[in-house]
Order: sequence, then structure tokens, then C-alpha cells
Amino acid sequence: MDEFVTFCRNVFVPVTNICRNNCRYCTFRCDPDDPDAKLMKIDEILPILEDGKKAGCTEVLFTFGEYAEEVPKYKEWLEELGYNNTVDYIYDLCKIAINTGLLPHTNAGILNYTELEKLKPLNASMGLMLETTADVAAHEGSPGKVPSRRIKTIRYAGELHIPFTTGILIGIGETLDDRINSLLTIAELHEEYGHIQEVIIQNFTPKPDTPMADMPSPTDEEMIQAILIAREILPDDIAIQVAPNLIDPYILIQCGASDLGGVSPTTIDWINPEAEWPSVSELKEMVHDMELKERLPLYPQYIKKGWYSDNLKDLINGLADDDGYRKV
Repeated sequence: MDEFVTFCRNVFVPVTNICRNNCRYCTFRCDPDDPDAKLMKIDEILPILEDGKKAGCTEVLFTFGEYAEEVPKYKEWLEELGYNNTVDYIYDLCKIAINTGLLPHTNAGILNYTELEKLKPLNASMGLMLETTADVAAHEGSPGKVPSRRIKTIRYAGELHIPFTTGILIGIGETLDDRINSLLTIAELHEEYGHIQEVIIQNFTPKPDTPMADMPSPTDEEMIQAILIAREILPDDIAIQVAPNLIDPYILIQCGASDLGGVSPTTIDWINPEAEWPSVSELKEMVHDMELKERLPLYPQYIKKGWYSDNLKDLINGLADDDGYRKV
């Protein structure tokens, strides 16, 4: 067990909730005619970034529905903003975030090599949940959840030396063998490229008005088992992350989890809006006698390796201490 537990202070910006996938557990995705459907404009995003910076955040998490360009109405909205594709828009948003003093972490679903290559210089880290290597009913009608496609994106990130976050979702219809296979797949990718800084072990939480509303959450025993297996399979330099707004982390920390992810003092968890973020003081209570240490969106070993561009150099140097953690 580690001597301390890490977390990152972030601001969560859900740039669009239009998505080509139709996962059976998701409440984030909207159809374009839904009153809650949106593509956020820069003048909406900028105040959120500025509030986050004032609140001491170091990371901006940009999330998107996947390949929303496949939805004609979204394409119209994007063109009204002056863009032909989402990646060009993300690129400009990342530049604005850096100018505001925040390090971007983009999670835009599946991206190809060229798209990742374009975004790399303006992102401290990037992410894509593998979720599972199994074909599960929860992902029917979701072309972006085909496991081989997600693995390809994670592999491209490795080839490009992008510090990367991935993870598995526990309780969406996968078996224990599927969980093991998913973790082995992640471990193999990391052993080849050395780019996976953290793996999220996330518990499925059923949401009202979804096809999986009556599915049970994984038991505490299942989550403990998943963490123990993950720590056994994954290389030691990969942190295991759990979500403190979805599950009590302390017993999982004792089983090998060492990170509590991005926690926002100013924005909600848009993927799990019903689950409020704990405050930093509440996080300290959750980890009991463990030391709580703040990190940046890229882990210290990647700062030391220099896995970031000159665009981010001054910002990282200003935010990180000599050990690569958040400067106090």
C-alpha cells in the first residue's frame, strides 16, 4: 500500500453531449432535439475556466460525445461556430485553457492517430475508458464501444508518448474473466509503450430512465476483488484510481488503489450528476490516516521524463514542485 493517496483539482467542461453511441446506462448523451442538448460556445466556457483557476484548479477536463459529426444537426452547430470538425474546436479550446492557466486533459472518445497527434502538444494528458474487452448488451448500438477500436486509440496514444488515462467499468454485464482480460490488455499496452499513468476501476451506478435502471451496482466485494486483481496484473508504475463520489474509497485504498482522480470545487460531475464531489477536507477524512497529496493531470514520472510540449512547459514548471506534485 502506498504511503499517500493522490488527487487532482480540476474543472469539468462538457463541451457537447451529442454522441454517436447509445450506451444503455448513460444519461449524459442527448439527441439534438432534446432541450438539454448542447454544444458549448467559447464565451460560455471561458468563465468556467476562470472560476476554476481562481479556485486553485490545475486541470481542465474537456469531455465530448464521440464523433458527434455523424449527427447532422451537430455538424450545423459546429459550422455556426466556424469549425469543420470537433478536433479543430478542441484544439482552440485547449489553447484558451492554457492561456487561462489550466492544463488540458481531453477525453473525446475514439480518436485516430492524426487527431491525437494534433492534440498532443496542447494536452498534459488524455484519456479514454476501455470499459471492457467484452461485447456486452449495454454497448449495443454504440459503434465506438467496439473494444478493438478503443484499444487502437489507446495504442496510438502510446505510439505518440501521450500520458494516458484508461479504465474499466465494473457491473455492465461483463464476467470476472472479462475484467481480467481487460486489465491484461491494458497492462500489455503499457508494457509496450509505457504511457498509461492511471487505470480507473469504476463501479457502474444505475440511473433512472435508462434501459439499465434496474441493473444492480457491483457489490463492495466485487469492487475489492477488482482492485486486488488490478494491482496484481498492472505494472507498479500505473496508479489505480477510484471515484470518491461514487464509492467509499478507504477499503479500496487498502487493497491497492492510490488515486482519487479529478475532483472539482466549481463544477459537477457531468457523467454522474447525481453524485456530488467531496471537498478536499472531506477527501482527507475519507482517507483517514493516509496523507493526501495533490498532483497535476500528468503524473510526476511523466514530468520527469519530459513527456510534454513547450506549450505547457512554463505552466507545468509554475505548478509542479521538485518531485512533480502540486506546488504548495
